[in-house]
Amino acid sequence: MTDPPTDAVDRGSPAGQDRRIARSTAVFSLATAVSRVLGLVREMVSAYFFGVAGKINAFTVAIQIPNLVRALVADAALSGAFVPVFSELLERGEKQRAWRVASTLFWLTLLVLGGVTALFILAAPLLLRPFGDPGGDFDLTVGLSRVLFPIVVLLGLSGIVVGILNTYGQFALPALAPVAWNLVIILGLVLGVPRIDGEDAQLYLYAGVVVLGTLVQLLLPVPWLRRLDGRLTRAFDWRDPAVRRVLVLMLPVTLTIGLVNVNFVVDTLFASRLLDPELAPTAIDKAFRLYMLPQGIFAVAVTTVLFPTLARLAARGDTAGLRRMLDSGLRQIAFLLVPAGLVSIVLAEPIVRLVYERGEFTAENTVVVGQCLQAFAIGLVFNGWMLILNRSFYAVQSNWVPTAVALGAVGLNVLLDAVFYRLGIWGIPLATSAVNVVASVVLLVLMRRRIGLEHVGATVGVVLRIVVAGVLAAVAALVVWYELDAALGRGVLAQVVSVGAGLVASGLVYLVTSRLLRIRELDALRLLRAQRDEP
Repeated sequence: MTDPPTDAVDRGSPAGQDRRIARSTAVFSLATAVSRVLGLVREMVSAYFFGVAGKINAFTVAIQIPNLVRALVADAALSGAFVPVFSELLERGEKQRAWRVASTLFWLTLLVLGGVTALFILAAPLLLRPFGDPGGDFDLTVGLSRVLFPIVVLLGLSGIVVGILNTYGQFALPALAPVAWNLVIILGLVLGVPRIDGEDAQLYLYAGVVVLGTLVQLLLPVPWLRRLDGRLTRAFDWRDPAVRRVLVLMLPVTLTIGLVNVNFVVDTLFASRLLDPELAPTAIDKAFRLYMLPQGIFAVAVTTVLFPTLARLAARGDTAGLRRMLDSGLRQIAFLLVPAGLVSIVLAEPIVRLVYERGEFTAENTVVVGQCLQAFAIGLVFNGWMLILNRSFYAVQSNWVPTAVALGAVGLNVLLDAVFYRLGIWGIPLATSAVNVVASVVLLVLMRRRIGLEHVGATVGVVLRIVVAGVLAAVAALVVWYELDAALGRGVLAQVVSVGAGLVASGLVYLVTSRLLRIRELDALRLLRAQRDEP
């Protein structure tokens, strides 16, 4: 599955460019959807074997520090700094130098992150002490984190590989690599857990298959690099100014992404120390996984596909084109995530029940996780806007702006966590949503000052019409689900029918209403159809 080269996108007319970007977004979304669905299956398997109460909270906390370090110095941080520089070198015709820079960064990543991983394995007890006794077993938490830390170096290398492929317009395969990651974990749990005695050993197996899946995720796209017009070599030209520029750009990107992940660590700290250490961390995490499903399928797809184009437009000094692409991205994310957020709010408990409630996961857990999902869903579209706005600042190489906003967001998150945790476990996700709203508004204002925004009044009008269509879609989902749930009951098949029918009804109502309200983001579907019909 191969997408059109990005340079081909840029050379076409605006309509042709929109058509190709729409196609790439659809392909990426489809590939990501497969991965996210498998990720949901992975969470279902985990919930079946471990539930949300007890020692599984040790695993939930143990993976937080490796994930934070990964965010600080690995995949997304490297890609955010690497893609604009790599794109600029290719745009200037310096292909050989571009690949030498990529090779140097690959080996630097291996050496530096390998050392960081070893250091954090040794320091794990100190890093995890502030979390108390998650799952009632601090030593288990430390041991699991030490097994999980190698994902840092593996995902760092993956960031370089994915950045190269994305710059060349290859989006589908990097999106499918997480499919293999999820499959390895699912198979490892299904085949391994029933054969192992003791919950501690089962959780160590869980950690081990996560690392194995990450290795597979790194290796799977590597053969596709050979199809490109360059090669990763053993080059180590760290004196190249372009290498230094990536590292300089990476600092604010690292801080920005890291600070965003610091928020989740802070949330986990409040949940573990001030709420319920044997329920709250994993309950919030399970809700977060469901919340990230539409985010990963839609917002990440739009952002990933647009980022190389934004970087190229910025390198050319095409501010008008940059504004047009950003405006299109903001509207598309609103079109996709507003209805997803509203439907998640009205169907939160049925969705959680269908996905998780079996095995060790009880009906009481469903209520708690459902409340957390509703609170997360309030900020869904704003989180999507933050993704594309941050990448837009990276494209114009104004990387410190989102860093400053992220720093302010951490302070606001701590303050709101301290206030909202008194509401219960769902107060922590509510604080996260409030932070997303404030941060996205600040980024929008700052981006408008930096490059301007296209047709602000028209975009606000489109978003308002999208909200109207989304509310009607959510009402349709709730009505259809309620009637079928009352008629069919709560068997697994009955839940699949009632929830599925509610989601289908909401989608149909949303599309029809969007057409009646003349929301032009539907044009993306027509562009895809037009391209399919081309000879």
